[in-house]
Amino acid sequence: MAKQLSPSKAPNEFLDQEKDLPLIADTELLGRILLDVLKEQTSPIVADTIDQLIAGGNPEHIIKDALPKLNSRQIENLIRACSLFAQVLNIAEDHHHARRRQIHEQLESTPSPSSFAGVLGEIEEKGINPTQLQKQLDKLSISAVMTAHPTEVQRQSVLKLHRQIRALLTEHQHAIGYQKHRLTEQIKTVLLSLWQTNETRHFKINVSDEITNGVAYFDLSFFQAIPKLYARLSHQLSERYPHTTLPDVIRIGGWIGGDRDGNPFVDADTLRHAFKRQSAALFYYYRDQLGELYQELPLSIRRVKVNDDVLEMAANSPEKLLSRAEEPYRLAVALISARIVATSHRFDLNYGCRFGVADAYQDSAEFLADLEKLHRSLTQNGSEYLAQGRLQDLMRAVSVFGFYLMPLDLRQHAQVHAETVHDLFKHADLEDYLSLSEPARQRVLLRELATARPLYSQYVEYDAQTTKELNIFLAAADIKNRYGETAISQSIISNCETISDMLALALIMKETGLLHIENGSPKSRLNIVPLFETIEALQNCIGVMDELLGKPWYQSLLKSRDNTQEIMLGYSDSNKDGGYVTSQWSLYQAEEKLVQIFAKHQVQMRLFHGRGGSVGRGGGPSFEAILAQPAGSVAGQIRITEQGEVITAKYAEANNAEHNLEVLVAATLKATILPNATMTPDFELMSHLSESAFTHYRALIEHPAFIDYFLQTSPITEIATLNIGSRPASRKTLARIQDLRAIPWVFSWMQNRLMLPAWYGFGTAIETLIQADDGNLAKLKAHAKDSAFFYAMLSNMEQVLAKTDLSIAKTYVELAEDKASADVIYAMIEAEYTRSKNALLQLTEQDTVLTGNRSLARSLALRLPYLNALNWLQVLLLKERRGEQSLDRTDGFDDDRLLQLIHLTINGVAQGLRNTG
Repeated sequence: MAKQLSPSKAPNEFLDQEKDLPLIADTELLGRILLDVLKEQTSPIVADTIDQLIAGGNPEHIIKDALPKLNSRQIENLIRACSLFAQVLNIAEDHHHARRRQIHEQLESTPSPSSFAGVLGEIEEKGINPTQLQKQLDKLSISAVMTAHPTEVQRQSVLKLHRQIRALLTEHQHAIGYQKHRLTEQIKTVLLSLWQTNETRHFKINVSDEITNGVAYFDLSFFQAIPKLYARLSHQLSERYPHTTLPDVIRIGGWIGGDRDGNPFVDADTLRHAFKRQSAALFYYYRDQLGELYQELPLSIRRVKVNDDVLEMAANSPEKLLSRAEEPYRLAVALISARIVATSHRFDLNYGCRFGVADAYQDSAEFLADLEKLHRSLTQNGSEYLAQGRLQDLMRAVSVFGFYLMPLDLRQHAQVHAETVHDLFKHADLEDYLSLSEPARQRVLLRELATARPLYSQYVEYDAQTTKELNIFLAAADIKNRYGETAISQSIISNCETISDMLALALIMKETGLLHIENGSPKSRLNIVPLFETIEALQNCIGVMDELLGKPWYQSLLKSRDNTQEIMLGYSDSNKDGGYVTSQWSLYQAEEKLVQIFAKHQVQMRLFHGRGGSVGRGGGPSFEAILAQPAGSVAGQIRITEQGEVITAKYAEANNAEHNLEVLVAATLKATILPNATMTPDFELMSHLSESAFTHYRALIEHPAFIDYFLQTSPITEIATLNIGSRPASRKTLARIQDLRAIPWVFSWMQNRLMLPAWYGFGTAIETLIQADDGNLAKLKAHAKDSAFFYAMLSNMEQVLAKTDLSIAKTYVELAEDKASADVIYAMIEAEYTRSKNALLQLTEQDTVLTGNRSLARSLALRLPYLNALNWLQVLLLKERRGEQSLDRTDGFDDDRLLQLIHLTINGVAQGLRNTG
């Protein structure tokens, strides 16, 4: 019998023997093939070690016993083998989830509560009429914004091979006889390619690489998923509400190429390159789709009527073949193709067309208008079905993508903006801006913003940073002129804390043509978006926004931006600053109070949630996260960042991308129309919980021994050298928590299996509340069941606690130089983990974690043997690199080789845990 991928007894309690039979078959198939590959490609000792893990042996004992016997190459092979087992399990699980969704849809059972159809059913049950629904749909604006934040450790080459395996699994499931044998051989071929492909990059990724990787997701999934999603949602909408239409409610946005906060490698040329790369992919897609449409519309004028505007296009067609003379739709499509290729030339793209070139389109609206002529003519003359396929999908794509594919945001740190204004003032013989108080800064900024007189002169030699910043905004203005006004709509201010931070950006925009003064009133071409990211900033943002929205000048500016103010909320830094509980409650309170402030000033608010993949950075299921927002805070508009490995997990495959985008639409619609379906958190109870958790969390990270503990008992220094992103791991130094970026902070705690940022302080806070008043326990249990906010917090925390492993984490303590101090810190962490886990189980009334999350429990049970083995390999290699032990290697075990091997373990642990960044 073929060996199982995991200990036979471990996952059984988590498997539904009927529903999960295909998953069991897939894992056994992939495991068997991968084991064959490993036995052919590695030495017997490596294969034997893997055999022991598969048989259910203790990973710690197996690795500690095997490692001294292995040479450098064999250790690498063992790491790669464990990593590949984790990868194929991920592939099998993802494939199984997609299969279960498809079966659910085919059976036409009750729609999932997180689906668009499910939410429409709830809306219909509540008696919402078509007019009310259409009004809300017309306001709906949802954006999933891809960032370059580096936690995706896998190369695109590896991810492509993963997709091939998923596709082969689908075919294998229905194959018989020789076809099944042939597909098995193909899977083995791909797994061999995976084995022989380097998983880690040997070079430092640059911004251009990140742009290319980001754009690649459109070819991988978005070009298929977005038109398909709109078509399906439109159909579901028409079934329940026949006279309603679905506008462009969801888009993909991006930061890659415009986000320069802490990234010295992003400049004006980078921004221009990003748009050229995006438009190159988009115009190729348009040309390809028009070519397919040309083949699909050989309709003869002898057989169908054709509207005059299409006949006019046909008459002007560059297609001169006699065989096409009676095919007006093909002639019209040929003209559109020639025009779209000519348009691409305006953007310095060298695309050709067999029809030649015609007059370029001035904008995407003109292109869309021609497609609408085809659609109208087909619909009005008996060819409606032909209008509903590729043509309708292409029309939606043009409406959503324009000529720029995805809008990019600009982002920079508030201090850089302030220094830019200071330099402008200096060369204009004005005040010493940086020395001014906050009231004085506001006064001088409003003075300069009230006049059209410029400060900036192209003949003045400014500081290098100032020149770079001004050039970015000048490039943005040019891009908006070339690609369309909505190509860039946001400029985000990191670490925004004051009104002057926002006015300083306004002045820079004025000096670069992005804000004009007309008849004394400002007209802005960009949204000025403050990013409030620390606990203090979240607390102070209420007063800041109240005062700012009360200023007449800013009120005038907002009128030029549809009276809408966007605010970005930072999950990562607030968590690093105050811990998970306080971060979540501070964010909730800020949103709740902002709703009141914006209502007071009669301004539309749009929140931009800066979430990461891990729970410590705001990660977790999107549907629950959106519904957990305070009533009125969504109001039809929401933007959410998608970062690191989450982009791959959600969007690397078309069906999965379609599903995840649908979830965002469904949740936003439900939160907007049915916002009061949850208990409002008890302010006093949650505030006491937050204060206690904050105090305990700060006591840990402010402990004199803590920073050394973190730096020495995690692979943070090794993570900082990974080739997974273009930005440095810290703004200044790794030696201060406040300078360390939130991503490597969280990533490091995931690697040593403590996951500390997602739970520390919770257990003590719960104990404190219950001890203060035993009636609080009942209140907390009620919140756990009925408050979407508290339920989501506990659910996310539960996932992290389930992945925490103290037996592994304790081994990392041995890496510390000062063992006594490290033991003190670890004892604090261990005690708090026990309190937090017990508190969670008490509130959720469970005996063990993940009782209600069979899917994750199953996933962990399958992967833990290989994941734990990777952790043991990592900590032993770290010990050797840091001089804690020596395995007396003579086969090239220098520091570079050790670092390379450690990088491989980091890669493997990240893949095994998922949601790491």
